[in-house]
This record gives sequence, C-alpha cells and structure tokens, in this order.
Amino acid sequence: MFGVFVVLMCAAVPLAVTLGLSGVVVILAAKMGIMSVPNTVYSGIAKYPLIALPVFILAGMIFERSGVAVRLVRLAESLVGKSAGGLAVAAVLVCMILGGISGSGPADAAAVGAILIPAMTRVGYPREFSASLIAAGGSTAIVIPPSIALIIYSVLVPQASVQALFAGGLVAGLLCGVALILAALVLSRVNGWGANDPEPAPAFWPSLRDAGWGLLAPVIILGGMRSGAFTPTEAAVVAVAYGLVIGLVVYRSMTWKQVWDLLAEAAEISAVILFMVGLASLFGWAVDTIGVFNEFAKWLTSSGTSEVTVLLAITFMLLLAGTALDATATYFVFLPFLLPVAQAYGWNLVWLGIVMTINVAIGQFTPPTAVNLMVTCRLAGIPMESTIKWCAWLVAAMTALLLVLTFVPEIVLFLPRILGYL
Repeated sequence: MFGVFVVLMCAAVPLAVTLGLSGVVVILAAKMGIMSVPNTVYSGIAKYPLIALPVFILAGMIFERSGVAVRLVRLAESLVGKSAGGLAVAAVLVCMILGGISGSGPADAAAVGAILIPAMTRVGYPREFSASLIAAGGSTAIVIPPSIALIIYSVLVPQASVQALFAGGLVAGLLCGVALILAALVLSRVNGWGANDPEPAPAFWPSLRDAGWGLLAPVIILGGMRSGAFTPTEAAVVAVAYGLVIGLVVYRSMTWKQVWDLLAEAAEISAVILFMVGLASLFGWAVDTIGVFNEFAKWLTSSGTSEVTVLLAITFMLLLAGTALDATATYFVFLPFLLPVAQAYGWNLVWLGIVMTINVAIGQFTPPTAVNLMVTCRLAGIPMESTIKWCAWLVAAMTALLLVLTFVPEIVLFLPRILGYL
C-alpha cells in the first residue's frame, strides 16, 4: 500500500486518486472483494457531520466578500496602536477572528493579506516578513473553531465529538496566535518596523461599532452550539444566513449575483474535498481491515520504547508530512497507524486530533509546499524562497508551543472537561 502511494505521489498523480488507488491495490491483493470499493467510498462521505463542511466553506466565503475583514483590521489597529509591531499584531488578531468564521487557512490568509500586506509595506515591514506572518496567522483557522479540519477528524474518529474538539481547538488556537504575536513583536521591535507610521490609529469606539457585526459571528456560532440551540451542522447554516444579512442588508457590500457566484465557487471547493474524503476512505478501510498497525502498536508497547521517544518521533513525522499534505490527507494516511498506538498508550483522542491539526497548521506556512504561503507570496509579488528566513522564526515559535501541548495534554483538555464534553 505505501509503496504504491509513494510511487504515485512521485508521479504527480492527484492526491485523492493516489489514496484511492493505493487502497484498491490492497483490496485486490488481499482478495477482500472489489465490490467493497463503491460501498466504502459511499460510506466515507454519507455522514451527517460532513454536511457542515460545504456550508462552513460557503459561510467563510460570504464573510470574506462582505467587507468584514476591512472593518476588523481597523478595529485591530485601534487596539494595538501605531507603535513598532502594531500592524503585525493586528494581522495575527484579524487572522484569528476570521478563522473563527471561515475555518479555512488559505481563505483566511487571502482575505487578510489583500488588505494588510500593502499597509504593512507602506510603514516599513518587508514584504517577505508580512507574507510569512499572515500565512502563519491564517494557519490558526484550521485549529480555531469552526475548523473544517476538526470536523473531518470527528468523522474519522467518532470517539472525539465535534464539541470537544472545538473546545480544545479554541484553547490551542488562541495559544498559537499568542506564540505568533510574541514572535512578531520581537522581530518587529528589534528591526524597528512600523514605528514611523504617519497616520493616526483609528478611533476605538467607531471602529468597534463598525466591526461589531463581524465580531458577533463567532459568538453566535460557538455560543449557539454550547447552549444547545443548534448542532455544529446547523451552526454552519446559521453562519451562512447571518453572513448574507451582513453582506446584503447591513453593509450592502454584496449583490445577489455575487451570492450566486459564491454558491458555485463553494460547491466546487466542497466537491474537491469530499472527492478526496471518499477515495481516501478506501485507504483507511483497507489498512484497518488488514490490521497490520494493530500488531505494530502491540509490538511498540511491548518493546520497551519510551512514550516520550514515540511522541517525539510522531511529532517529527507529522511536521514533515504537514509540509506536503493537507489536513484531510494527513488524517487518512496517519490515523490508521496512530489510533492503535494511541489506544496502546492510553492517549486521549481529542488531544491527538488537536496535536495533529497543529502539525498540519505549521505545514501550511512551511516551504516548499506551504499552501497559505503560496497565497500570500502571490499577493505580495515575491518568490516563496525569499520568505524562508522569516518563516523559520515563526515555525520555531509554533513548534515550541506544539511541544508544550504535546507533553502537557491538560492544557488542551481542561476546557472540554469543564464544559462536560469529556
């Protein structure tokens, strides 16, 4: 299976097809019945929580086009002022807030980058640093709820509920943002970036009033789920309806023609993701049916290998994988191996999902195949290789936090426990 997977990846076969064909090869070789293929693909996507995926994608796109991002930037500037590092802090803050609406890293990076990269360049920030920072800030979107990645994880690991993952992701995502803010502040103040902005900071109260509609979105989504007013899937529909009200009625920054275009665009993006989920289900089902990783987990725990060594090896493996694979592919490739190991060591599966997702988030801005960085470099008009120096600092900051969360699971789990999800 992994031999076929590596060969097809090296041959530049699309990732979804690579995962599906690898599963089919094993199904044929093990004589598990070729008719298991359509049944497995269908069961892989015929799951109620996955309904939330295309709807949250649509919600994120509506909020991007509705003018919320511009207003959030003004509010963040009014909070942090115009001192050295102020715009850098504002960039991360806005990425985190938008991440609490869209759940998509590239979409988050694109929305913030289009506004803030020119503004940061004007006051002395290098384009390379701005692109790196906004790409890193955008990566928090797949950790902070409502994360599309965590929804997919909950489908693959039913023992980890969406509510528990969202609660754990909220803590972890906020800490990721804090780590990036600290790194950005140090780099900005050492280099004196942003200290000579001639324009005064926007007034706080008018900025807050203008951005209030956007700030309410994550409150409504997360508060509604916590109160039991609606499920995570229904929360996605509420987010779409709220976004349409903001864009069409409140800000009047959208037209019905744009809404139609967004529906088509969201459908296309959703189809690509669900196509991968369906074909990747073959890969996961074949590995699980063969049971080879269950035997490996038994051998690993009986061999005397320390838990710390195993955790460090898994962290390194996932960091490396995150530079080449997105969250969906990472889950399908590594969960068949990690779940038996987690069971053998007694690891909490909510914690495992958060840690895996942070690994993938770091990969979103780690060259050479960093999807967020591709977006921001295109907006900044610079080659990706020019950002490596600044990306290295931001990767180091988030990796340090990742190691803390890996070895102190209660940091992630305390909120899900308080809320009664564990």
